[in-house]
Amino acid sequence: MKTDLLLIPMSARYRDMRAAALAAEEAGFDGLWTWDHLRDPDGGGSGPGVPEAWTVLTALAEATRRISLGPLVLNVANRHPGVLASMAATLQAVSGGRLLLGIGAGGSRRTPYAAEQQAIGQPVAGDAVRAGKVVEAIELIRKLWSGHAGFLKPEPAPPIIVGGFGPRMAAIAGRYGDGFNTQAMHPKLADLARIARDEHAKSARNPDDFVLTAFSGLDERWLQPDSRARQTLERLNVARLILLTEPPYDPDQIRRAGRMLTSPR
Repeated sequence: MKTDLLLIPMSARYRDMRAAALAAEEAGFDGLWTWDHLRDPDGGGSGPGVPEAWTVLTALAEATRRISLGPLVLNVANRHPGVLASMAATLQAVSGGRLLLGIGAGGSRRTPYAAEQQAIGQPVAGDAVRAGKVVEAIELIRKLWSGHAGFLKPEPAPPIIVGGFGPRMAAIAGRYGDGFNTQAMHPKLADLARIARDEHAKSARNPDDFVLTAFSGLDERWLQPDSRARQTLERLNVARLILLTEPPYDPDQIRRAGRMLTSPR
C-alpha cells in the first residue's frame, strides 16, 4: 500500500506548500494531494485565503520529480469538463505522467462549502443531479482524451479517481472511473469497496486496474507498517493511504513521518 500526503490548503501559502512537497518527496512519500476549495469557511476573511488547487499542482509538478500529484477531489462544477480534459492532459505532460485525477460532486447544501459555490455564482443542486454531473464529466473527458477532434491526448491517460462517501458515488466510481476515494475510518468502507469493485467488474475492465484510496489524518498509527489500522486497509486492498496535514506545515515532521514508513520493524 502506497502512502501519500495531502496538504490542506486553508490559510496556506504557496511557498510553504512547496517546502512541504519537497520534504514529502525527500521523505519517500508516494503521492501529494490538495483539496479543491476556494475559501476557508472558518477563516472569517482574516487569513491569507486558499491557494487554488490546480495552479498549485501545476507549480509542484515543476518543483518535484518523482512524487505523484493529484486533487482530492476536483468539484466538477468549478471547471467545464471539456476544459478540464485539456488541463489534465497538459499537467500529465508537464509532470511526466504523474497525475492522479480526483474528481467529485462537490459539497452538498448541508456543508459549509455550499457558500463558496454560491459566491462564485454556481448553484448547488441536489445530490442526484450533482452525481449525474460527475458521470457526464467523466464521459466527456474520456471522449476528448481519445484524441477526438484534435484535443490533446494524455500519455498515458491518468486514472480518474471519484471521491464520495456513499453507495451512489461508489457505484459511479466503479462503473465510470478508475478508482474510488473515501474516508479510511468510514464505518462502511468494506461495503463501499465491494460496490465500487463490483460495478467496475460489470464494466468489463480489468479489476486489477481499479484503485481504492482512503484518507485520514497524519497520525502515528497510520505510519507503522504493522499497525492494526494499516493492516485493516491492506486487507481491503486499499492501494493508497492519503494522510492529511494542515498549515503551518512542518517539513521536519514530514521527514520524520517518512522515516517511520520506510524504517524496518
